[in-house]
Amino acid sequence: MRQELMSLPKGLAEEVARNLVMVANLLDEDPEQAYAYSRIALRLASRVAAVREAAGFASYATGKYSEALAEFRAARRMTGSVELWPVMADCERGMGRPERALAMAGEPEVNKLDKAGQVEMRLVAAGARKDMGQADAAVVTLQSPELASNAVQPWTARLRYAYADALLAVGRETEAREWFAKALEADQGGQTDASDRLAELDGIEFTDALAETEGEEASAAADTEPATEAKAEDTEAAEKPAEAAPEADSDKS
Repeated sequence: MRQELMSLPKGLAEEVARNLVMVANLLDEDPEQAYAYSRIALRLASRVAAVREAAGFASYATGKYSEALAEFRAARRMTGSVELWPVMADCERGMGRPERALAMAGEPEVNKLDKAGQVEMRLVAAGARKDMGQADAAVVTLQSPELASNAVQPWTARLRYAYADALLAVGRETEAREWFAKALEADQGGQTDASDRLAELDGIEFTDALAETEGEEASAAADTEPATEAKAEDTEAAEKPAEAAPEADSDKS
């Protein structure tokens, strides 16, 4: 990225770099803010491939899939690289076109991807199968040497989790539980919610102690208020003079 920015005047390069750093820092915790910074960088240097790629990921993170796909395509034209192929296919899924994502999984570009890219493409293809209502095909799509391997790679947790989820979708709950456990074992960075899925399958419910305490306090306050109001009403009734009894009707004597 630094090398690409060297094609810009120094002051402009520094300004673009600052915005790209903010995109990277905010992409996970505040995607909308990251998107705003990406638009600034794009306005300043739209002819830099790294800027187009960053803008694509910011758009992708905020669900603007059509915009993201356009940026990824632009970056690919500039670099000739195929590394964005899986995320481009996932944009097609996000736009409601899973059949296009599946078609991309069969293109020659996939053979040019590194191992991580090929695993990503497999995940996207399985997702497309599920989108199309082909849950059994999604299970088969995820079966691969990478899934069977005991070695833990950066993609291992997500691959095992996707396989567990696919198994659960076709009613193979026992196997799904086993693979959620394997995903949790490989998930050192908290990429998935495998622990929650395992707990759900085991029928374990977690309660928030703080929320429970607050709820009890609110309930106690609610129970106290009517009693206070009733006491006030009783006091008011006691202080109010009794109304005089109606006089007898002499005509009815």
